[in-house]
Amino acid sequence: MIRKFAQVSPVGIAGLAAIVLSVVALRASSGSEEQNWTNQDWTNYVRIGAYGLKSTNALEIVRGAQEDGVFGIEVDNDIPGRYESLVNPEEKLKAIRAVAQQAHAVGNKAFVYIAGTECITANGDKTPHTLAKDHPDWLQRKLSGEPAVFGGGTAFWIAKGDEDVWVSPYAPAWRKIYMERVRQIAATGIDGIYVDIPYWMTHFDGWEDTWASFDDYTVAAFRKETGLDAKKDLKLGDFSDNNFRKWVDFRIKTITDFMQEIDSNAKAVNPSLKTIPEIYPGIEEEARRVGADVYSLYPVVGAIAHEYEFGSGDHTASSRSPLNWFNYQVGMYSFRAFAQGKATWILNYSWDGDKKVDRSQAMMNLAASEIMAGTNFWDAPGHSMAGSNDPPTRKKIFAWIKAHENTFYRPRTAIDPIGVYFSPQTRNYYADEFISAYRGILILLMRKHLEFEVVTPRTLADFHGATLILPDVRVVNDDERALLTQYAQAGKKLVFTGDDANPLGLPQNLVQLSKFSGKDYYAALQKSVDQASVDHEQEFLDRLKSENPVRVIASSMIATSISQVDGKPHVFLANFAGLQGGVNPVQTPQTDVQVTISGATHGHAFFLPFLGEIQPLAGAVGDAGISYKLPAIEKSAVFWYDNN
Repeated sequence: MIRKFAQVSPVGIAGLAAIVLSVVALRASSGSEEQNWTNQDWTNYVRIGAYGLKSTNALEIVRGAQEDGVFGIEVDNDIPGRYESLVNPEEKLKAIRAVAQQAHAVGNKAFVYIAGTECITANGDKTPHTLAKDHPDWLQRKLSGEPAVFGGGTAFWIAKGDEDVWVSPYAPAWRKIYMERVRQIAATGIDGIYVDIPYWMTHFDGWEDTWASFDDYTVAAFRKETGLDAKKDLKLGDFSDNNFRKWVDFRIKTITDFMQEIDSNAKAVNPSLKTIPEIYPGIEEEARRVGADVYSLYPVVGAIAHEYEFGSGDHTASSRSPLNWFNYQVGMYSFRAFAQGKATWILNYSWDGDKKVDRSQAMMNLAASEIMAGTNFWDAPGHSMAGSNDPPTRKKIFAWIKAHENTFYRPRTAIDPIGVYFSPQTRNYYADEFISAYRGILILLMRKHLEFEVVTPRTLADFHGATLILPDVRVVNDDERALLTQYAQAGKKLVFTGDDANPLGLPQNLVQLSKFSGKDYYAALQKSVDQASVDHEQEFLDRLKSENPVRVIASSMIATSISQVDGKPHVFLANFAGLQGGVNPVQTPQTDVQVTISGATHGHAFFLPFLGEIQPLAGAVGDAGISYKLPAIEKSAVFWYDNN
């Protein structure tokens, strides 16, 4: 799951001098990206490119980024993730300082990669000093006591002879050194620290079901917090066991606190610096297993880079089925809700040598779907972070994004949405049941072209839609229960779905129960997206209150999102019709798409196709308002209406 650069050498003194002297020349040849954003920052507008930072290539990196339209330069120069530089970071710190200076000279931003709880010692089979040899007490461990130590071949980024270890976040000596390195990195002037995989070791072969770590430091911390012995008082993997649930919650809180401490240490030195964890689990069960839960992490970091994959199989854009495309939309819109205005970066992979699928088409499909969801596109080749599958295509996409960035990245606000509740605790304890119901309902609303809003415990108090759906939600805390009761008492509709009618015990007169669970619809989607008709669920849809002034008629193979941008209604449309993973990356254009603005009698409307130009639209005034027929939609498009 984790993608890395090859390790690169630090910058030398002579190289640093050459870099610094070149700043003025590069400044003269490049434009600035600085903008005046309201309630946002540079992370919301990045067009990311990644580079390996070597001894003298900071100028080369920044010059190439400027030429390719990159804004937000990722460089690999891992200090705490390599034992040699964890001990002695000076040379790498010079390299980070140099690339920060170069980026700032041209108005760009740069952020540097560091590992989270992983650390590699080069040639560990030959050197007498490795992290595991010097500090065995720092290591994460299985319940059996087996340490998290691995060799070359365990993962593709671990070279032959290297030692790869996973460290307990509770190892005090390691954590003290780690945070010191964070402060030193922040002092270089770099704009961001990109923390890769701050996880409990549960994702290598043989470790998936261990629920690690049971090292002495972690066991002691759990005992201090709960009074329980993690080695004796838990039924591992049994979610009906209340003590195991406490272990699950403790592990998530540990990783969240670790990232918060990184952020506070960095900001103590550089208040404007952003911490950006890279996380592959999304909304699914993996989050509770590795402990890195993006819902919990968003409040304590600057942004999140999602290397989002779920389930089994190849998830490159070239191989995705239509259902996977819809599933990814569910994930991305969930992340945007969790973020509450912070940026969501998506490090997905469009193509990895698929001979039957054109790499350019695959990349465009990936970008088209991500941009419509308001996330930042990061193209990477195969299983690497650096480079591009097709540089000319990426450059074209980046230029288009830059030209229309306000349309896609300015804050989106609700009009009159149907709410769908994401319950973190229900996901933690009943992952399979909840996620299938949650996905089924959101995909149904996307395909029916109804405005939806993902609502979470953090946003529940501010949700003003007329209907809130709870998809098989089984666990809420007292604060959530009070807010749900208050919502229903205000005359709004609270709809429970699932097999257990009203599992939260709210007053029966305040809730409506639905036989439609979402799980059955998702099961039908898994059999065939084409045959899982949205009309089969009309009885459920008719029960949902919605007086949205924006009405959309379109194919159910288009995923639709409706919102306001700068007070203007927008409709974001991603087309997945005709796509066949590994066979066909070219969509069937969708025609006869119509948008009606209810009650409107005048105004202007516009249509922006993916990689195209803005087109004004002529509307037809009728009893229902103004209706606009949209041009054919190929990959994706956005419509907006201005009543001026």
